[in-house]
Amino acid sequence: MKSRLLTGSRLKGFAMVLTGAVCWGLSGTVAQHLFQNEGFHPGWMVTVRLILSGSLLLIGVSLWRKDDAVQGIWRDPYDRLRLLLFAVLGMLAVQYTYFAAIAAGNAATATLLQYLGPVLITAWWAFSERRWPSAKEAASVLLALMGTFLLVTGGRPDSLSISGAALFWGLGSAAALAFYTLYPSGLLRRWGSAAVVGWGMVIGGVGLSLIHPPWPAGGTWTPVNALFVLFVILFGTLVPFFLYLESLRYIRPTETGLLASAEPLTASVAAVLWLKVPFGAPEWVGALCIIATVVLLSAGESGKREEAENAVADRKRTLQGG
Repeated sequence: MKSRLLTGSRLKGFAMVLTGAVCWGLSGTVAQHLFQNEGFHPGWMVTVRLILSGSLLLIGVSLWRKDDAVQGIWRDPYDRLRLLLFAVLGMLAVQYTYFAAIAAGNAATATLLQYLGPVLITAWWAFSERRWPSAKEAASVLLALMGTFLLVTGGRPDSLSISGAALFWGLGSAAALAFYTLYPSGLLRRWGSAAVVGWGMVIGGVGLSLIHPPWPAGGTWTPVNALFVLFVILFGTLVPFFLYLESLRYIRPTETGLLASAEPLTASVAAVLWLKVPFGAPEWVGALCIIATVVLLSAGESGKREEAENAVADRKRTLQGG
C-alpha cells in the first residue's frame, strides 16, 4: 500500500511539473501571436504581466504564510538594496529580453536561447572556483554551442536563420537569467522565493511602467485576445509557478528540472504547428542539443552544487518564459 501511494504521489508530481512546463511553453507562443499578429507591444505586456502577477503572488503569500516575509524583507537596508537590484537587473531584465526576443523572432528560438542560461551559470561556477570545467560541464558547453549554431544559422554558417535583434535579445535573456539565478541567494534563504519573486515583479513592473505604461493598452482587443492576454499573465506565471512548487512535495528537485525541459519543446512544437514558424532539420537538431544540455547539467548532481542548482530551477520557473 505504501509503495502504491508513493507511486501515485510521484505520478501526481510528474503531472504537475509537466503541466506547468506546457503552460510556460504555450504562453510564449501565445505572446508571439499577440506581438506579431495583433499589434501588442512587448513592453506593455511585460509591465502588465509583472504588476498583476507580482501583486497576486504577494497577496497569496500574505494569506497562506504565517510569517511576515512580505513586509519583513523591507526592514533591513541591505536586503532592500539587494531586492531593488534583483528586481531591475534580474526580474525586469530577464522578462523584457525574453519577450523582446519573441517579438523579434519567435517563441521557440527565444525559449531555447534563454535555456543557455544554465551553461553561463556553469561557466561562472567554474571561474569563481578557479578550476577547469569537468568533463560533463565541458560536454554541456559544446552541446550548447553546437545547438545554438544550428538554431540561429539553420546549418548554414554564412547566414542567420533569425534576425540579429532576435539573437541579441535571446542571448541577453540567457545572461539576465544567469544573473537572476545567481544573485538573490541570500534573499531567498531568508524570505522565500514567493516573497522575493513577488516583490521583484511588482518593482520591475512599476519601474518599466515609467517607459511603457499599462495605459493606453495597444493592440487589437477582442474577447479572444483578452483571453490570450489573461493566459500569458496567469498561465504563463502564477499557475505553473504554483504547480512547480507543489510538485517538489512529491518528486525530487532534479526530477522537476529535467521534466521542465518540456517547456522549450512545447514552445517549438506550438510555434511550428500554430504559427507556422519555419523549423527545419538543423533547427530541430539544435533544439535537441540545447535541451540535452539542460538534462546533462541537471542529471546526477550531488552535494552543495545540486542544492544550488535546485534552487536555481525553482527560481527560473517563475519567469516563463524565462
